[in-house]
Amino acid sequence: MAAGEIAANFAVTRPAISQHLTILKDAGLLWERREGARRLYRARPEELAELRAFLEAMWPATLEVSRRPPKPGEGDSSQRGAKRRTSEPRTKGIGA
Repeated sequence: MAAGEIAANFAVTRPAISQHLTILKDAGLLWERREGARRLYRARPEELAELRAFLEAMWPATLEVSRRPPKPGEGDSSQRGAKRRTSEPRTKGIGA
């Protein structure tokens, strides 16, 4: 399938689609064939099957963690993402 045909299915720019296709190709999930100025892409089923198996194994575990009740102290939203505030200026920086 040509990159333009793929891009027509998404509400993003063609350059963005091309960048994503390059990433997928570099990851080994797509084959690319050039016909003049056109680039044609085809999925690599064996590689996608490996990715699918990985995601299926990982996804239930990820969902299970997000479904469990919070541990003591985790449920306190006032502390979540809070930064320690201090009146002292920062004196240490990168390379200090």
